Amino acid sequence: MLFPIRDHNPSRNRPYVTWALIAINVAVFLSYIPLLNNDFALAAFFDTWAMVPGEITTGTEYYTAITSMFLHGGYMHLISNMLFLWIFGDNIEDAMGHLMFLLFYLASGLGADAIHILSDADSMIPTVGASGAIAGVLGAYLLLYPKAKVDVFFTIVIIFRLITLPAFIVLGMWMALQLFGSFTESTEGGGVAYWAHTGGFIVGMILAAPLWLKLGGPLFWRRNNGHPPHEPFRIEKEF
Repeated sequence: MLFPIRDHNPSRNRPYVTWALIAINVAVFLSYIPLLNNDFALAAFFDTWAMVPGEITTGTEYYTAITSMFLHGGYMHLISNMLFLWIFGDNIEDAMGHLMFLLFYLASGLGADAIHILSDADSMIPTVGASGAIAGVLGAYLLLYPKAKVDVFFTIVIIFRLITLPAFIVLGMWMALQLFGSFTESTEGGGVAYWAHTGGFIVGMILAAPLWLKLGGPLFWRRNNGHPPHEPFRIEKEF
């Protein structure tokens, strides 16, 4: 398993929107922590605020396409999503600007919702999580900085190592897993919304394409050999 913990790609400006999105997600989660040990209360809460494809397709509760982006099913769901947003969100916000990044994030989330609904339009299983929107951020990052260095924990059985890989390997493997899950995971029992992840990633790449072309497209890659157009972090001591 590869689990990213940081990249070597510093942002030039403070990522206020990324910080705000993380803060909002954490605050929302803290607000309903007391419900986590009460299945009935949590189900009622998600019935109101989580996205249910079958309800969207019948023309009700459209607002849940947005509210569901700020809900999470548990601690690890929240932590993993916020870690990915923390690592990769600041650079995309830096490249797009604060307002455009916020619009991009929400549009990626809505695109992920749409793909998820199309994959099982009649499903009555509630869907929660920022994963679709964050997948859009990952897609944009892969397009803009395919060779940016990313530190990941590599684990296999009892072996744990910190290794550095280019973004196209880390994010490419992540996307491959989502595609595999999209075509093999049953939608009947809930679980991971793989199609939302896959859709968000693709939507994010499409939405970021105009910026990539503005920067020069393939020329932008050749100019920097796929790396960010600035010096990476100097990490002197590994742990």
